[in-house]
Amino acid sequence: MEPVIDQAFAAALYTEGDAGLDTGASLLAAAPDADAELVRRGEEFVRRAWERGWLPADVVRLVRRDLDEHAAGLAAGLIASEVRRHPELPPRWRSQLDELPAPPPPGRPDRFSYASALLGLYRLLLALPAIEPVGPPPGAAREALHRPPVAGEPRMLTRIRALLAKAEATGFPEEAEALSAKAQELMARHSIDEALLAARTHSDRTPGACRIGVDAPYETAKAILLDAVASANRCRAVWNSDLGFTTVVGFDADLEAVELLHTSLLVQGTAAMTRAEAGQRAGGRKRTKTFRQSFLMAYAQRLGSRLADGTARATAEAGAGSGAQAAGSGLLPVLAARDLAVTDTAEKMFPRTTTTRVRGATDLDGWTHGTRAADRARMGGKTPEIRD
Repeated sequence: MEPVIDQAFAAALYTEGDAGLDTGASLLAAAPDADAELVRRGEEFVRRAWERGWLPADVVRLVRRDLDEHAAGLAAGLIASEVRRHPELPPRWRSQLDELPAPPPPGRPDRFSYASALLGLYRLLLALPAIEPVGPPPGAAREALHRPPVAGEPRMLTRIRALLAKAEATGFPEEAEALSAKAQELMARHSIDEALLAARTHSDRTPGACRIGVDAPYETAKAILLDAVASANRCRAVWNSDLGFTTVVGFDADLEAVELLHTSLLVQGTAAMTRAEAGQRAGGRKRTKTFRQSFLMAYAQRLGSRLADGTARATAEAGAGSGAQAAGSGLLPVLAARDLAVTDTAEKMFPRTTTTRVRGATDLDGWTHGTRAADRARMGGKTPEIRD
């Protein structure tokens, strides 16, 4: 059956347009005994994605964006079957695999549609560019797959998650802001404790990286918010607008904090925006798109300063509140060394970055409501870096 598959692939995968897909799907639809080999080839394409630096969540996110939910389910099925080959997986993979969408049900509408959907997916997988790796691929050496956990991390993250869950659930904006600010201070203190422990034990732990999806609509505002969260947690963020994600570089504990807080703040911001927009509609306004864009831009910009203030406060308390012990530990030199390590790692991963001009907000009411949702802090936040 390989000649049939080769003919189908030649027609569908290395050409553009629907005509090639139709030709390839017709060939495969007439060859039911080629199904097993067709899936095996798909697993091979997924394996190539790992070699090019992609992770399971990255692949599914891009497939969902560029194709549809059905194709994302097909990709999830291929990913699940491919990773069974590996007795051990890198960090972060297990949680990503647990969150994959369910594969399509076994009953297929017809063989032609099934083959056409698979070929469309394979065409996209073949075109995936090489991106910066953020961890070892499956099959790497055992020592590369395991990093010792940060001391005290589970208990601290449990407290932080609980605070953020309360912030997301409350209907009172002031309470949500206070809980989020407290979570940021805990994250900053946890980062400081981890840094001092690493310095005392002469740990050779180095910065790592993770990727976080930045989805449309209003992706510029979301990227600015993620940049603000990353900066407040001593990380660097680089946005790839074409592929729809930001790569965050930092130490493991800080990366975990960025993922937690960014997700929570998006949830809170979306809820606040929906409430504010409902009030605007009740007053007869129709410009929902400009209102939302302006709201999220203001929300992201204002939060940058508030988050930075929380980190500065936690650092000052750690330096002054512990007296001679803190002074003797050399807190500021330790943090400066870690900041330098993060910057060096980010610059090696992304030797070429550029800034982008952010389109100004055009809706005053949206900006005002977004500012209030992020508390009345000073303006802050940076324009995110974008990879060339």
